[in-house]
Amino acid sequence: MAPVFCLLLAFFMIASGNAQGPPSPGYSPSSRISSVTFNQGFRNLWGPQHQRVDQGSLTIWLDKTSGSGFKSLEPYQSGYFGAAMKLQPGYTAGLSNNEDHPGNHDEIDIEFLGTTPDKPYTLQTNVYIRGTGDGNLIGREMKFHLWFDPTKDYHNYAILWTPSEIIFLVDDVPIRRYTRKSDATFPTRPMWVYGSVWDASSWATENGRYKADYSYQPFVGRYTNFKISGCTANSPASCRPPSASPSGSGSLSRQQVSAMNWVQRNYLVYDYCHDPKRDHTQTP
Repeated sequence: MAPVFCLLLAFFMIASGNAQGPPSPGYSPSSRISSVTFNQGFRNLWGPQHQRVDQGSLTIWLDKTSGSGFKSLEPYQSGYFGAAMKLQPGYTAGLSNNEDHPGNHDEIDIEFLGTTPDKPYTLQTNVYIRGTGDGNLIGREMKFHLWFDPTKDYHNYAILWTPSEIIFLVDDVPIRRYTRKSDATFPTRPMWVYGSVWDASSWATENGRYKADYSYQPFVGRYTNFKISGCTANSPASCRPPSASPSGSGSLSRQQVSAMNWVQRNYLVYDYCHDPKRDHTQTP
């Protein structure tokens, strides 16, 4: 089985009150990718009774009996992966959208961690290489608040993974760029695209301080406008993933970098590489 690529797809929480948005990135990578329906790109992985497809869109939910997850039809070695999501407001503590994969795996993901009312929710970006997700192997996290309320409207969340860099995007605004400096710090193995919602009370909300409260169930995530385009594990060596920039070179433009820097100045709330509590001795 190919290693894990745990793509975005997440829900729940209250946004910060700052309504100011970032400067325009000047380019929309998502506009170059055709949308697909859920059934064209994915299949149910678990919890089918908590998953509903309606006209190509997807709704999944968690209650005290089960969560739900889905998986791409094929593994990929690079590409653009995204979806428009509308998140659930209210008490969502203890919830996570990522998959739990112990052992030696690669992973790139966007996930939303549950929160309590009147607190901003956290969007977490992760890159793991041969890791377990416990922070003791090569794993790097950056966490953000967002400049809009994702519970009111659909917003687009995406990952662009190329042989040289990984770019995380929100509404086509780059929020993080992870560049390839060595084979030891960059995922290169083919990966599947996953999405799910499950009870992660032991760690998800303020390091496990707040647990899932099923008096607020069900916890619902809604997805539409799926975009999945790139090089599968069986694609020829000549295959090239979509570009993040108007130049087509793969590097962000100056305007895109300016927008990303604005987001990181105003909304970055945690950086693994600058956390003194983490063990960095195994990180090249």
